[in-house]
Amino acid sequence: MSNSKSSDTHFFNSFSLVLGLLIFFSIILFGVARSIGAETQGQSVLLEPMRIKDVRQNIAPFAHVAIAGRDNSALAIARAPVGAASAANVPSSGEAAFTEVCSACHTAGINGAPKIGDHAAWGPRIARGKETLYKDAIGGRGNMPAKGGTTWPDATIRMTVDYMVSLNR
Repeated sequence: MSNSKSSDTHFFNSFSLVLGLLIFFSIILFGVARSIGAETQGQSVLLEPMRIKDVRQNIAPFAHVAIAGRDNSALAIARAPVGAASAANVPSSGEAAFTEVCSACHTAGINGAPKIGDHAAWGPRIARGKETLYKDAIGGRGNMPAKGGTTWPDATIRMTVDYMVSLNR
């Protein structure tokens, strides 16, 4: 029996020694790989133009403020040429168009936009007729840009005006 106990101890000691050497070797390899990676990472990853562009885009301010009395021309909205809207970007209903663009101002009354449901504000506008509303929505009026700042076709704008009028009758 002592022979089997001795061979178990010998196996355990040998196995522990081999396992310890493998772990030590793995740690050494990990350290070498980290040192090589640290030297080359700055050249191939951190200075890669696409990564730099992504980082700049992620840390760029999400809004700019126009200040009275200063040149704010850099804040002008770049507009696509007329008719450049792709068919995939044009809403299929007046409700979808209202939700996507018009609700931003007409829900909260931003920049003097008449709020949806404010019959006192909408009554005189509706009384002037739909053609006048279409003309104002397509050409812009007051603080509202032409077509609400979109490049949608006139038919989509008319459909949206019809939807907004239906909400305010």
